[in-house]
Amino acid sequence: MSERPFRVLGVQQIAIGGLDKRRLHPLWVEMFGLEVAGTYKSDRENVDEDICALGTGPFKVEVDLMQPLDAEKKPAVHATPLNHVGLWVDDLRQAVEWLQARGVRFAPGGIRRGASGFDICFIHPKGSEEAPVSGEGVLIELVQAPPEVVRAFTALAQSSPTA
Repeated sequence: MSERPFRVLGVQQIAIGGLDKRRLHPLWVEMFGLEVAGTYKSDRENVDEDICALGTGPFKVEVDLMQPLDAEKKPAVHATPLNHVGLWVDDLRQAVEWLQARGVRFAPGGIRRGASGFDICFIHPKGSEEAPVSGEGVLIELVQAPPEVVRAFTALAQSSPTA
């Protein structure tokens, strides 16, 4: 396998779905103390979500509490309670190109602006004949890390005793 032209830096987000996002608040917001930092609604993505934060600075992880706008429509953001995992990558375009060349199946929509303002795309949870590599049941969001996040993870890796 050739040299990978990008790095996965860390977890950017986890997204948790339910029929009513308010039912997720007692645990995540009230008991765990996550702060609701914003909201996002998209008819195209059939989602109404509260964007919560865990941690601070470049190591902050989003916890998105999601519900469908219409439970009968797709995507069914509530059908899998752990809806998706988001990973920071240092070069999203290189990552997509390299992964596609190796048979990774991406969800429709390509690279686009995500709810938090970063460029994103999704690795499909199921493979196909043309692109057999997938998340094997898990939707994976690749998120373009901003420069300060890339720098912070690079500094952390360089200061690690195993670096």
